[in-house]
Amino acid sequence: MISAHDDRVESAAAFALSRTDAVPRVAIVLGSGLGPLADEMDNATRIRYADVPGLPPVTVEGHAGTMVFGRIAGVAGVVLQGRYHLYEGYDAATVVLPVRVLVRAGVHTLIVTNSAGGVNRTFRPGDLMLIDDHINLLWSNPLIGPVRQGENRFPDMSEPYDATLLQLAQEEARREHIRVRRGVYCAVRGPSYETPAEIRMLERIGADAVGMSTVPEVLAARAAGVRVLGISVITNVAAGITGAPITHEDVMATGQAAAARVWRLLRGVVARLDPA
Repeated sequence: MISAHDDRVESAAAFALSRTDAVPRVAIVLGSGLGPLADEMDNATRIRYADVPGLPPVTVEGHAGTMVFGRIAGVAGVVLQGRYHLYEGYDAATVVLPVRVLVRAGVHTLIVTNSAGGVNRTFRPGDLMLIDDHINLLWSNPLIGPVRQGENRFPDMSEPYDATLLQLAQEEARREHIRVRRGVYCAVRGPSYETPAEIRMLERIGADAVGMSTVPEVLAARAAGVRVLGISVITNVAAGITGAPITHEDVMATGQAAAARVWRLLRGVVARLDPA
């Protein structure tokens, strides 16, 4: 039996595929400040979320809400300019709708990027962190409810971020002379930034970076058997470490400044993906 949610995913995937000549194999979700990277796609076809049946509008500054189909390093793919967040008032199932749509459309590799606060005291704004693991403090999970078509009821999360993709990213970073960190990303609900006491708590439970996204998308992808690579742009030092205030404008600016390095890294990884 196909649920109303599955039917919405099916319709949206069919609509998206009708606007592109190639089945996308890799999807990249762009975080705050990284949206302009979609302009680097070859043979690009743009589809606004608002034009896709069943997809609601994106409401956050710096998240355009556009699917860009085309080629990345010769590989058929799609870049998402913007994502949904729980703090916008959407439920977890809606937050992951674009990912589920693209998985239904043929994507087998998902690369998620985000802007994050540096909890690890050795991190500095502008650093790139390859995500080794995550902590879900969103108090929500998109897998709650009926099992979605093509998804596992109880996905194994012992390796949420694919070890082979992490190795590829590490090798490409070395080749491109891009310094990368490794660490644990913690997702919180937001939209307020964390207090100094909350950051001290996150330090104690093992977080290296904190943000308000990404984990729901990873959970949906892993439930569907899609492998995942995650990259955080450390856009600010977390609250209480330096005493400096945190603003969304600064987060956006730091993300934009890091964009060229992020794209070089992404292109290098995508170029080496298994084309199957």
